Amino acid sequence: MNKDLDRLHRYPFEKLAELKQGLQPPHHLDHIALSIGEPQHPAPHFVIENLIAHLHQLSSYPSTKGSQQLRQAIAGWLSRRFDISPGLVDAETNLLPVSGTREALFAIAQAVVDRSAAHPLVFMPNPFYQIYEGAALLAGASPLYLDCLPDNGFLPDLDSVDAAEWSRCQLIYICTPGNPTGAVMPREYLERLIELAQRYDFVIASDECYSEIYFDEQTPPPGLLGVAADMGNDRFDRCLAFHSLSKRSNLPGLRSGFVAGDARILAKFLLYRTYHGCALPSATQTASTAAWSDENHVVENRGRYRQKFEQVLALLSDTLAPQKPQAGFYLWASTPVSDTEFAARLYAEQNVTVLPGRFLSRDHDGGDPGENRVRMALVATLDECLDAANRINSLISAL
Repeated sequence: MNKDLDRLHRYPFEKLAELKQGLQPPHHLDHIALSIGEPQHPAPHFVIENLIAHLHQLSSYPSTKGSQQLRQAIAGWLSRRFDISPGLVDAETNLLPVSGTREALFAIAQAVVDRSAAHPLVFMPNPFYQIYEGAALLAGASPLYLDCLPDNGFLPDLDSVDAAEWSRCQLIYICTPGNPTGAVMPREYLERLIELAQRYDFVIASDECYSEIYFDEQTPPPGLLGVAADMGNDRFDRCLAFHSLSKRSNLPGLRSGFVAGDARILAKFLLYRTYHGCALPSATQTASTAAWSDENHVVENRGRYRQKFEQVLALLSDTLAPQKPQAGFYLWASTPVSDTEFAARLYAEQNVTVLPGRFLSRDHDGGDPGENRVRMALVATLDECLDAANRINSLISAL
């Protein structure tokens, strides 16, 4: 067996299941899950119809590179969304469809990390999406955790890294808007990171799967590729952005997304993926083309989240008092007791499940940025989210 498998930590939801084991929530209360970031809004009907209409394509092998129609639809969306000059994103060389961001974020480390280098490092935010860590470990690298703390706007602390560590960095994962913090990396931050990547020769993997869930229609979060283009890096050197239809279009089961950026890296990544065997089914590609070509359903989706956040935050303002995130659908809230005790009692007494912050972070250098925090995903219906908020208030009053 691959010895690096022994380096993997247990996944957060395994820890959560263990925490809840033996607890008996009240039977008269329906369970409300705020623990997993699985969108519960309805999938766009026109995408479902498109998928069904093209199921006959299952009789053919799909292309790993994706259909020309899909790649052109994605290139057009990228240009419109991030104000990139038309044609700058080449549909032939600057992007690849992937089986959701999770698959591609894991795979990119396997393709990018040079195991022959002395002690390669992969940087990642802390707390973080656990795929980053697992990808680094199974690629033969060591993770370096960049704490995301309130004093730094919940952004990874670039100043905590010394020159020797930057020189060993081969890949950095960033997440903007952040999971679980909801923090958006401003243009100045992304510019600095791109400059560091050029200076120290590492690859930036920007996980932007939450980029289309924001609260002000006039100020969408910036993206890595748009910032790179504005800096004159029109070849997107060392820059890769990962996007998905899971959150944007409420299609987590479609397993459809893309990676875009540096053509040199993507040519090698295409070779890797050809052997990896993870091409999107042709019917999925056709349905994805329709999804990326329509923006109306995305605007409507944002409206639903906006309504939920306004009403839930109003209910919790005098008790848990969480901060409104800049974007995304998570609340990253401080707890009046330890995060694990809060999560356990909330389940046992109110039948609501949230995720303890320490299940998403690592304790290093004597501190854990996930300690005494919980992640709450406002993905359920409005009524369920409001019910959950009232139950949280009931628990807090009993503490």
